[in-house]
Amino acid sequence: MERTFLMVKPDGVQRGLIGEVITRFERRGFKMVASRFEKLPDARVMEHYAEHVQKPFFPGLKAYITSGPCFLMVWEGKDIVKISRDMIGATNPAGAAPGTIRGDYALEIGMNVIHGSDSVETANREIAIHFKPEELVSYTRIDEQYLYE
Repeated sequence: MERTFLMVKPDGVQRGLIGEVITRFERRGFKMVASRFEKLPDARVMEHYAEHVQKPFFPGLKAYITSGPCFLMVWEGKDIVKISRDMIGATNPAGAAPGTIRGDYALEIGMNVIHGSDSVETANREIAIHFKPEELVSYTRIDEQYLYE
């Protein structure tokens, strides 16, 4: 099964949206295989956002993402990277469809509630940045027989 990395950002944590995010993914049929609640250390922020470090918006992004705790998760399921991106909505909440997480809960691109990996390759990289292999738990949901053909 495919895996993806999701992170409820500080604004989502402060607004009490962790449970809402988990509920949406569980009800869709995906399973969480790892999670952690923490304030991200600078070194890991630099590694996670390595492609943005030289961009002019990075100092603000770094200040925001380290301003409070985040809730980090690894989810598993068929086509989860694409489906999770659809569930999350457009990066800019102004263009996010109603019914998506950002469409329902975010107003500003700089505080858009949640991060989700944009490809399988990115997911694998981000999972490795934030979790050790032994922190990922494999199990079978009791309802998997009703989720997949």
